[in-house]
Amino acid sequence: METLQVIIQYILDLGAAVFVPFLMLIVGLAMKMKFREAFTAALTLGIAFTGMGILVNFIMTSMGAAANDLTTHTGLSLPAVDIGWPGAAAISWAWPYAFLVFPLQLSINFIMLVTKQTKTLNVDLWNVWNKIFTAVIVTYFTNNIFLGFIAAAIIIVLELKLGDVFAPEVERLTGVPGITVPHFICMIAVILHPIDELLKKIPILNKQFDADTLKEKIGVFGENGVMGAIIGFALGAASGNGIKYALTLSVQAATALTLFPMVSKLFSQALSPISEAVSDFMREKFEDREVYIGLDWPVLGGRNELWVAVIFTIPFLLVGSIVLPNNIVLPFAGIINLSFVVGALLLTNGNVLRMIIHGLISTPLFLYGATYFTPYMTRLAEETKTLNQSGLISWATFEGPDIRYILANGFNGDVIAIVLGVVWLALYVWLLKDRKKYNETLEVGE
Repeated sequence: METLQVIIQYILDLGAAVFVPFLMLIVGLAMKMKFREAFTAALTLGIAFTGMGILVNFIMTSMGAAANDLTTHTGLSLPAVDIGWPGAAAISWAWPYAFLVFPLQLSINFIMLVTKQTKTLNVDLWNVWNKIFTAVIVTYFTNNIFLGFIAAAIIIVLELKLGDVFAPEVERLTGVPGITVPHFICMIAVILHPIDELLKKIPILNKQFDADTLKEKIGVFGENGVMGAIIGFALGAASGNGIKYALTLSVQAATALTLFPMVSKLFSQALSPISEAVSDFMREKFEDREVYIGLDWPVLGGRNELWVAVIFTIPFLLVGSIVLPNNIVLPFAGIINLSFVVGALLLTNGNVLRMIIHGLISTPLFLYGATYFTPYMTRLAEETKTLNQSGLISWATFEGPDIRYILANGFNGDVIAIVLGVVWLALYVWLLKDRKKYNETLEVGE
């Protein structure tokens, strides 16, 4: 058991930019690709992940610093420190039983593929930490580690099924066939979906309004660089750091929004040959069986709608943290709200107006979720001695507060949580059915 833990930890320590391309190299060779082609594709994928990681860190650091300065200048003081998703991942991996969730995900994915319960082969194994974190939360609530692993297994299944129905939209948005994003971050779409159905009944919000449409509507102001410059300057000016800082942030934001689409093309360049090889192999061996390769959300990072919506929703978090009663979390590391925007991008088909509205509506959910789970995040950090912190820690954009609340309290026998769980599951099934109908329209359009 200890040997298994060491092996898994070593693999994960390689990071997504090494680990995922290595898996893709193995997949490519297994699909009878030539070594040179498989190696080139895998290396390009590593370059794409690294490049996207650099850009994501760049924009999160620059925009996050400006937003945090804005918070400081308001004189706001809240007791729980926001450590963001990197901090949450770090304390999750430090849980003593974390390594067991790794083979659990592999096993469930394999069984579901063999029994044709999913089309998704999830190679995004680094993000198994989300399932670990869920297992920890449920274990804390129930004092039963077995129930914690059951909860993790439920999340794995839910992610795979959601990955299946979002795959055609991922292909439409990225231009890469045969991939999907079976990420926990996408499950916010379950509760945003009914809201989105209402928003679509408003004429102005029911039209195509992605980045390309934005360019047509407002001309040069819809260009990636110009749009980034305007947003960056506005946030820099609001931070109170002077005109020089605002101009610098303006250029930084323009740089990020210009480079995102360029880097995203590397994903297509890397994954297209592997996807074609997988498709050919499945047609030959399994009677035209379709399989999607499940990847981390940065494959969608080239869509500027994502970043425009994220930056526009920064004020929502800041204002929400001030005005929402009983909130104790000060947005800091998690102020770039990726927790809603990936699911919103897929759900709205890139409609940036509806995405921004979803960011506004979901703000209280994240802040109150962060407040509710603060004691448990603090406990995990203290028990694992991962962070040298004193006082409370949390995560302002706490991912999946709805489903984690339901699982933690439902397994603990809370009747309200069980009823909410039934409602949530009904919404989940509705989303799956609705996306299947949408996917059929895409097929007809082809």
